[in-house]
Amino acid sequence: MEYISCSEARDRDGLRLVLSAGSPNPWGEAAKGLFHVRNIGYLAVRHQGMGTNDEIFNWTGTRNAPVAMFNDDKPRHSWIDILYLANRLGSGASLLPEDRKTQVECIGLSHAICGEDGLGWNRRLDLFHRQVQAVGGNPDLTILPKRMFKDFNGTAEAMAAASDRVVRILEMFQDRLADQQRAGSRYLVGDSLTAADIHLATFLGMLSPLPVDVNPMPERIRGLYESGEPRLRDAVAPGLLTHRDFIYARYLKLPMDF
Repeated sequence: MEYISCSEARDRDGLRLVLSAGSPNPWGEAAKGLFHVRNIGYLAVRHQGMGTNDEIFNWTGTRNAPVAMFNDDKPRHSWIDILYLANRLGSGASLLPEDRKTQVECIGLSHAICGEDGLGWNRRLDLFHRQVQAVGGNPDLTILPKRMFKDFNGTAEAMAAASDRVVRILEMFQDRLADQQRAGSRYLVGDSLTAADIHLATFLGMLSPLPVDVNPMPERIRGLYESGEPRLRDAVAPGLLTHRDFIYARYLKLPMDF
């Protein structure tokens, strides 16, 4: 992917999307997927994973990615703000159901994937836990910046519990897809694509990345994403991967580019 610097981005108009360069951050991949489906172009702004990103912090108010900056609007850091921006700016079918009750259901499913204590949040804590265990239990000996433990509630208790939470969320989504399939739908909500489908497909990359020919991610990170306790690995059910493959093949950009 072609990136511009933060200083270049500040002088530009339109949509600029701060993304972690060189690897598939699931929150970033989800944002890219939303903008792709809604036919929205953007300038990619380089963010250094695990770096201090001081210049980006001075511009956006956060050291994390993704961040969507549109003209002189406020920075959009959260998954739901980025979703609403994509739905407002783009063209084509909405990423959210028109019916308000069904829309709330869709947003709830997306929160269970992207939000605090959701699939991505707990998988990240599980990966923290595995790295801490690998160095004898001392977080200070890992390559992870100390601020990441603080930012994402990386306490010993939360990290130890994260794998079981991931399993329960995966089981919930597998049951949801099975119910939808029995009703004649391949989607998480209703009979058409919604943001929840894009979120699930992209976040499953934290557990089972797409093959290297379409996802040329760093092997070290691939190894981390493919790791996990046996119960967690078993929870990455075939039905989940079938849904992931369907959404990528029909709606998202391949090969992945980061």
